[in-house]
Amino acid sequence: MLNANTYVTKEEGIGGTIRNQYEDFYVEEIPDLIPTGEGPNVWIWIEKIGRTTLDVVLDIARDLHIDRKRMGFAGMKDKKARTRQWICISNMDSEEQFEQVKSLSGQIYKTDFLKVIRGRKKLRMGQLKGNKFRILIRDIDDVEKSAEIASDILKQLEVTGVPNYFGWQRFGKPRTNTHLVGEALVENDLKKAVGRYIGNPTEEEHEENQKARKAYDDGDLEKSLELMGKGMRYEKMMIRELIKDSKKGELTDKSYKNALYALPKPLQRMFVHAYQSFLFNAAVSKRVEMGINKYIEGDIIINNEERIVRDKTPEEYQELIDTFQVNPTSPLYGTKVPFAGGKVGEMEKSILDDYGLSKEDFEVPKMPRLGSHGLRRSMRFQVWDTSAIATDEGVLTEFSINKGSYATAVLREVMKKDVV
Repeated sequence: MLNANTYVTKEEGIGGTIRNQYEDFYVEEIPDLIPTGEGPNVWIWIEKIGRTTLDVVLDIARDLHIDRKRMGFAGMKDKKARTRQWICISNMDSEEQFEQVKSLSGQIYKTDFLKVIRGRKKLRMGQLKGNKFRILIRDIDDVEKSAEIASDILKQLEVTGVPNYFGWQRFGKPRTNTHLVGEALVENDLKKAVGRYIGNPTEEEHEENQKARKAYDDGDLEKSLELMGKGMRYEKMMIRELIKDSKKGELTDKSYKNALYALPKPLQRMFVHAYQSFLFNAAVSKRVEMGINKYIEGDIIINNEERIVRDKTPEEYQELIDTFQVNPTSPLYGTKVPFAGGKVGEMEKSILDDYGLSKEDFEVPKMPRLGSHGLRRSMRFQVWDTSAIATDEGVLTEFSINKGSYATAVLREVMKKDVV
């Protein structure tokens, strides 16, 4: 996990590999809202495989000839997995529209509609309790012993919690550049931000995609667009804006701004968020070294509704931490994020110093909509309903975790290796 440097558990780990097949990695949303069967909105319980949530949403919007903004979902689910989640389409109140949605069942690529039902409320980002995972770890030498080790580690994590690192999905894999685009935005360099997204080829990509990115770096926008493959959907959105502007004259900051605004809003916002996540992982690494489930004087503590808890004694804070009613936090750095007190706060400030940053840099004045005030985020998360059993294929793990947390952070402790 990018910029994650600390483990909680001491066991050597079982090694192995994950995601050898998409079916090896199963995740199911634990909903916060359940549709009632009545109302103006249409909810779809989907199962997808090998696709991002955003790709599925864009396909549904395209086939229904509606604005993507009318569609909501609670969280982005893994691409390299078999996943189940709710998607909601707002204001589809006629019976004809409901039937149009149902008729798409079986028509969306690698996506099944398991249920289509009406609901009174709309679905928004973050409206879920958590996610259930069932993940097979393959390529294990001694499966029986490894299952025992994995089970022991998972039971320890049920007590201590898991470091709340952001996983590789936040940064992109194999092309890990989302945080680098965010870094350029924080530096207020729009040309560099666009160049890091469209250009800058890496060897991990398909050869044609590398050629398309090189053509962009060489300044040949038309050739770059021509070479772009199917997987470069968002790059095409951006470069078409640049080509349109280039016909009016030299590209300017306004041109690069238009290119970034051509992207879906969730993706636009992800860039600075990814850079914040990169820095957050560094802060969590250092805070975990101080004790993942220990209260330290100066900690900023939040409850499960993400509200700051004040005016407790150290003993009271510790009792609440032990029962997962509250958690210590680390900063998602931004213009207004408060620092902790004492040695925790000094550590948090030192990370900004290490990267030559100040809180004000997160204003992103050329694109203020993409700037961030920052916030405090729990530096650990709870894991429950854990198990690990030996199978003919490997060690099958099962567990549930809080929303916004990454299963790979759990697997990293079990396997003691970087996992994607």
